[in-house]
Amino acid sequence: MITHPEKVLFPPDGNNAGITKGELAAYYEAIAPVMLPHIRARPVTMERYPAGIDKKGFWQKDVSKGFPEWLQRVEVPKKDGTVHHPLVTDTRSLLWVTNQNTITPHVWVSRAPNLYYPDVCVFDLDPSEEAPDVLRAAALALRDLLKELGLPSWVKTSGSKGFHILVSLDGKSRTGEVARFAHAVGTILVKRDPQHLTQEFSKADRGGRILVDTGRNGYSATFAAAYAVRAKPGAPVSAPCTWEEIERGEVGPRTFTLRTMAGRIAKVGDLWTDMRKRARSLRRATEKLRRD
Repeated sequence: MITHPEKVLFPPDGNNAGITKGELAAYYEAIAPVMLPHIRARPVTMERYPAGIDKKGFWQKDVSKGFPEWLQRVEVPKKDGTVHHPLVTDTRSLLWVTNQNTITPHVWVSRAPNLYYPDVCVFDLDPSEEAPDVLRAAALALRDLLKELGLPSWVKTSGSKGFHILVSLDGKSRTGEVARFAHAVGTILVKRDPQHLTQEFSKADRGGRILVDTGRNGYSATFAAAYAVRAKPGAPVSAPCTWEEIERGEVGPRTFTLRTMAGRIAKVGDLWTDMRKRARSLRRATEKLRRD
């Protein structure tokens, strides 16, 4: 049951009519069959906009109160206590999250109950300024570096400014190992192209370069879920794409939207179907990094 489906969450944008909460919920209900395998059992942080994206929203991790009994949760330790994150396990739980005016579900790189053992490693390419050719080159350079290390990679649009590149893991490396590995890969990537890439998190220190953000791999850190709508004008979607589409320059960070994804899925299906089947150990890749 979606309450206030008529509420406008995305104001009219140019020639596009506003997008309501009901339309957002309908999108998530339709996309659930391809989205759920990628987010199931991952702790969720909800990015909520009760008054729509043109008003200030907020992030919510804890659902200790006001949740239905059937909603699965996971208790996560934190410095001064615990947090009870919601878990999306099926269409009903995805729609419950959406009904909280959550536009973007952000998820961990690990799944309950193995919270200290990530099953993906995430690289977030975050441009300081719009330079499509430079961004594309950076994404392909990262793909090639990971390939050198024996690791296949998957790419999705961020729905914001950049791309997210993922490696599927066998879940045998602890969070700290994965985070250190990602940082080391980022360091090598930046050394190969210091003119365009940086690991400086502060925008003031980036000098217009692309941030190779590996911080998504830390414990309790999150990234926008695959197929998630982003809280940006036009409702862009963080959608899987192919490396060939990146190479040809056919896909940019906001190419896909809530209103175009049905056609996209009908055409290509879930491009990440085989991701978990191609999970890799970080052991050999880490050894190669050390030798190099």
